Amino acid sequence: MIVAERKPLDEILNMLAPCKRVLALGCGGCVSVCLTGGEKQAAELAVQLRLAARRKKLDLAVEVDCITRQCDREFLTNLKQDPRTFDAVLSLACGCGVGFLSEQYPDVPVLPAMNTTFYGSNTAPGVWEEYCRGCGDCVLAWTAGICPVAKCSKSLLNGICGGTKDGKCEVNPDMECGWSRIYDRLAELGRLDEMRKLRPPRDYRKDRGGGVRRLVLASMTADDQTREAKE
Repeated sequence: MIVAERKPLDEILNMLAPCKRVLALGCGGCVSVCLTGGEKQAAELAVQLRLAARRKKLDLAVEVDCITRQCDREFLTNLKQDPRTFDAVLSLACGCGVGFLSEQYPDVPVLPAMNTTFYGSNTAPGVWEEYCRGCGDCVLAWTAGICPVAKCSKSLLNGICGGTKDGKCEVNPDMECGWSRIYDRLAELGRLDEMRKLRPPRDYRKDRGGGVRRLVLASMTADDQTREAKE
């Protein structure tokens, strides 16, 4: 799940400074699950913006809408409001939603109400923790399901560094050492031989080294891809 947190209200107001009519658009996907960008949060943000505008004597009207996912074209037909009738769309989606909507509505500024942070899971009530960096070269098969790229502050691939102490990270003493956790998990599974294997350097071309990443299903024909792009 992509985890995001809302930007400070003052930062959002500064982004909206030249706008008179704004659509606060919630997303029912990941940010809704982590309770930061869904329909309820969009409505709450709209109220806060209206109150702040009144206090600052700004001419700002804010409407609210929400769709299942802002990163999928098929859900745009569910919009109750037409983004093109607003001075700006204030998106409560992750950066994927903001970028995709900007392409679909090129004549309307799509502004981010959120800071996209990481791929994570819910570990306790109101707590989400990073589990994946989306590096494009997954190594979880030999690290017992614990990602060294995300769980190690240095993203080391060949074992623990010399700075760990009592199972804690030297970069952040409040954080567990990722490789200590990997070692303990492998020991529990009886797979410590994995630690003795020297791994090749990570292929950064699968990360950001090769530019924008795309997934193209081999089962789709060229005609299918062209039709999808046009739709």
